[in-house]
Amino acid sequence: MNEMRFDGRSVIVTGAGRGFGRSHAIFLATRGAKVVVVDNGTELDGSGSSPEPAQQVAKEIIAAGGEAVACFASVADEAGANSIVETALDSFGRLDVVINNAGIVDPYWFEDSSIELYRRMEATHYFGTIYVTKAAWPHLLKAPQACVVNTASEAMLGNVPKGTAYAGAKGAVFSFTRALAHDSTRSGIRVNAVAPRGDTRMSEPAFLARVFEQPEANFANPFFESLKPERVTPAVAYLAHESCPLNGEVLVCGGGRALRLAVIETRGVTLDDITPEGIAENIDEIMDITDPQLCGLQMPTP
Repeated sequence: MNEMRFDGRSVIVTGAGRGFGRSHAIFLATRGAKVVVVDNGTELDGSGSSPEPAQQVAKEIIAAGGEAVACFASVADEAGANSIVETALDSFGRLDVVINNAGIVDPYWFEDSSIELYRRMEATHYFGTIYVTKAAWPHLLKAPQACVVNTASEAMLGNVPKGTAYAGAKGAVFSFTRALAHDSTRSGIRVNAVAPRGDTRMSEPAFLARVFEQPEANFANPFFESLKPERVTPAVAYLAHESCPLNGEVLVCGGGRALRLAVIETRGVTLDDITPEGIAENIDEIMDITDPQLCGLQMPTP
């Protein structure tokens, strides 16, 4: 297979100053993309800000012979999202791909969580994805083979402690991705997502010790060496490439593995006179995942 190139393509990568976003931006630049490196330079919980992370990655790309421009803006702010898109247009004259990667996390047990925490998670993950995509959409409509790659998470499945705020926000990104992919069948813009498995600030021993309430020493594990962000980026590059046929899909990637994250419905039962007792009597069959139906993207009916 020929190398997947992005020559001449203008790509926005949010949260590109560190972690997954940094890896995505650098890799795409090596494949010929012109990259807008977006990062507000916050701490993990969204506090503080600094232009340095975005500037450093852009400098690294340019020093290696690539094309990049740094953009210091918050995706959680609608004006900031607009400025991100304007930076792409002013710098490269077009926009082809948006990779929504920016995110924050601040784990608490539900009873210790504030409503402000949920608003903060939604503002960055969900509304940040919406703001940037909405600002980019008119320009993506003009580009051939345009696409959006969002960042979901397996945490939306409810498998991480102290994760109700983060999981809820990522679940919203998942649903938005699927729904927008359905709408965009009219325009041809593909919309997919990646659920990354990787070693970032979220997997540092001090952070994991807080999440799981265990000693930091328990998380000094060489296993994390296999979970470098660079091993997630190939899925993002594939989804962003013009040859990718997928739409409305989520790929889990990391540690050398790539798999599909899908929603299923069981075959269930059909009851003429459904009652609570009838559900109780048939609950094993209702819950049986043998021969499930995949909930896939359906083309709109004219």
